[in-house]
Amino acid sequence: MRPLRAYAVLHFYLCVLFAAAGTSCAHAAVDPAFQSWLQGLWPQAQALGVSRRTFEAATQGVEPDLTLPDLDIPGREGAPARGQAEFVQTPADYVKEANIARLAERAKRLAAENSRTLAAIEQKLGVPGNVLLAIWGRETDFGNYRLPKNAITVLATQGYYGRRKELFRQELLYAFKMLEEGQVTLADMRSSWGGAMGMTQFLPSEFYKYAVDFDGDGKKDIWHSVPDALASAAQQLVGKGWQRGIHWAYEAHPPQGIDCTLGVPEYTRPLGEWLHQGYTLAYGRKPSPADVAEPASLLLPEGTYGPAFLTLKNYFVIKEYNFSDLYVLFVGHLSDRINDPRPFETPWSKNSQLRTAQVETMQRTLTRLGLYKDKIDGKAGMLTRAALGAYQKANRLKLDCWPTAAVLEDMQRRAAR
Repeated sequence: MRPLRAYAVLHFYLCVLFAAAGTSCAHAAVDPAFQSWLQGLWPQAQALGVSRRTFEAATQGVEPDLTLPDLDIPGREGAPARGQAEFVQTPADYVKEANIARLAERAKRLAAENSRTLAAIEQKLGVPGNVLLAIWGRETDFGNYRLPKNAITVLATQGYYGRRKELFRQELLYAFKMLEEGQVTLADMRSSWGGAMGMTQFLPSEFYKYAVDFDGDGKKDIWHSVPDALASAAQQLVGKGWQRGIHWAYEAHPPQGIDCTLGVPEYTRPLGEWLHQGYTLAYGRKPSPADVAEPASLLLPEGTYGPAFLTLKNYFVIKEYNFSDLYVLFVGHLSDRINDPRPFETPWSKNSQLRTAQVETMQRTLTRLGLYKDKIDGKAGMLTRAALGAYQKANRLKLDCWPTAAVLEDMQRRAAR
């Protein structure tokens, strides 16, 4: 084993031991390979206009945070990413009614307090204020949640050890540029584990693409200015394809005998056609005339269990903000709840979820069978659920498009023959 690679393995296990003892990983050891890589970024930072003084202030004392998820650490191949949930989170776990209700009440007050700003943003950019408030609430609890990580540490760690090194290396360089230009102070540069910052969670590159000075003070301040943060979030949604005047999705009740394998983004019909096929909207809601003509796809987050949704293009625009169906359901439903206090009409089921490793095994089996062509990530997303439904149909099993231990056992039994 090469010396630096061996050192990385040693560094990782020292961090584990120090973390168990309640000591920061940064004190476990100094990683010379990481430091060499970090200092090697100076020429690229300089090319972006970063001064040596800013670069040294930003990188001084920075050590990798090996507690972050989604890292590719030598000697840890095949192990679940640190920080990854042992079990895949179910919708009932994620979209908790108590949390939604609490945030909706707070959002109502904020909607009144910021009514002129929200109206001006919607008039200019076409994104409803309720959607922006919902994003703000989900990302940082309306600014009450202090982001836990040092952004430079996160971006550097992901840039060196992460599975998307090039992406995070570039984000780190943009972070240096933000500091050089005075867009943010080093003290305010707090982030999530993924390096996103500010009240509405922007990566540095997204800041440069979409940040807006909406309060007119000459600064794009997504950390302290509510108008800037919300307008920036709106600008990002517009940049990703937001359609003015179109809803995000509707909770719906499918007809009996639904084929759950249709629940993929590629299968679309105009919303009105779904309704003519026997789908009804929750609480007897009536879609706008514009929505009726819009292409919609079926979303079944729990297969044939739990609520179903007919999703419009803006659903997928929100998903570009955070690539998670549960995130979009949280934000979209919260945005609706600001004006409508009713919860999901169909309750989430109490089905348990498989372990991450079990879902990965299922995905690999479905891949070998030619039914699944997406990434192996241990998450029961819509493509995994649809592929599972195809397996169930092919083997005359109960068609519910939901990963269970019984279906996994059937797969393993057939593979062993």
